[in-house]
Amino acid sequence: MSALLQTDAASAWSDTSAPVLQLTDVRKRYETGALAVDALRGVSLQVNAGEYVAVVGPSGSGKSTLMHILGCLDTPTAGTYHLAGVDVSAMDETALAHVRNARIGFVFQQFHLLPSLPAWRNVELPLLYAGTPRSERRERAMAALERVGLADRVDHKPNELSGGQQQRVAVARALVTEPALILADEPTGNLDSKSTADVLGLLADLHAGGRTIVLITHDAEVAEAAARVVRIADGLVTEDYLNGGAV
Repeated sequence: MSALLQTDAASAWSDTSAPVLQLTDVRKRYETGALAVDALRGVSLQVNAGEYVAVVGPSGSGKSTLMHILGCLDTPTAGTYHLAGVDVSAMDETALAHVRNARIGFVFQQFHLLPSLPAWRNVELPLLYAGTPRSERRERAMAALERVGLADRVDHKPNELSGGQQQRVAVARALVTEPALILADEPTGNLDSKSTADVLGLLADLHAGGRTIVLITHDAEVAEAAARVVRIADGLVTEDYLNGGAV
């Protein structure tokens, strides 16, 4: 990516007038030999800064494919995707890697914690990849763990933590770079009801603090925790409404 485009991409995140996410007629087709599957069949969606949006749909609806495109983990077959006002197709892999590491915080159903590392070392990993100095990495990791209520578990390894605590570590890792956008893909899928409520409470707190949250889920009850719900089925958006009124 050119130096000018790098500057534009960086400054766009501070421009709250541009949508954080804007998809226009996005399509995604997977082909294996003679078999072709249209996972997305023309999705148009806009998410503005500070929104809390849940994308809900059953297995096979296209929601995971949508999440991968939103997180710059996959590219559309057709259509356009603008992230903070910048056309993602114009970014090279170096720029995309920077966006994924520094601008987006990911939380997954599988916690993706390294079993040999204590909580704070797992949380510092995005900062390590970004080249942040060691002393600053530890300080910021500790602060992120305190923020999610795990100040007393910083030296515990994943197998010494409950499922809910492991997901809190994953949320802390997503927060440690201070990203503008949090993408949470089925973050409560492996949790009991209490841990689910705890994680949803964390996401609500982040939203209240100004973060843009996109929550991907199959669970309609979990989706209702968001301020806005987008329903997807068969690769298409079927509903888009605010809790309490239509968008």
